[in-house]
Amino acid sequence: MITSHHNPLLKEIRRLGARRGEGRFLAEGEDLLAAADAAGWTPVHRLTAGVDVEADALAKVSTLGSGTRALAVYEERWAPAPAGPLCVCLWGLKDPGNVGTVLRAALAFGASSVAIGPQTADPYAPKAVRASMGAVFGLPLARVADVGALPGETVALAARRGDVLRGPAAGDVSVVVGAERDGLPADVLAACDRAAHIPIQSESLNAAMAATVALYELTARFHAQ
Repeated sequence: MITSHHNPLLKEIRRLGARRGEGRFLAEGEDLLAAADAAGWTPVHRLTAGVDVEADALAKVSTLGSGTRALAVYEERWAPAPAGPLCVCLWGLKDPGNVGTVLRAALAFGASSVAIGPQTADPYAPKAVRASMGAVFGLPLARVADVGALPGETVALAARRGDVLRGPAAGDVSVVVGAERDGLPADVLAACDRAAHIPIQSESLNAAMAATVALYELTARFHAQ
């Protein structure tokens, strides 16, 4: 049993918690590990307090304020390209909590993939992994550098632009979501097939909330089943 937080493996885990471990990421908590198991992910390392490591030593490398009873290290997985019929593309979302929340919504509404565009927070950062509530293990993730790499019709979600977003989607579609404050860059808006907005009474929606509403609308054909 590991007894010291100076153990080489725990030092590696501390680096992963700070996202300084290229190609690997950290998941903490029994619920996240259970989600990884259910999705068929095999950990590189897995530690349980009182079994593999002393609780105090594990707490010292945890990214959680209250410590953790279990954590695991996994290899990142990146799909070669985003897939349809329903893809969510995140463009410029800098808050990893928002990214993780979108992953959770994407899994809940049956999205086929999530595309990570430029200047978007790392979906494998600890905060994003926690916010995803395990969805990070259940969805293909792909990096994209331009809208042309997205499957199907590309719909830019933009406040007060284009038509009201209405579903269900008739064919393959990629909904492109930008940052809450700045929205989508002008060149990205121009590159999309069309723009659409969610009709609201206030100034704007949180980006993760907007993505969730869009996913609900685009999958409306399933609601009555």
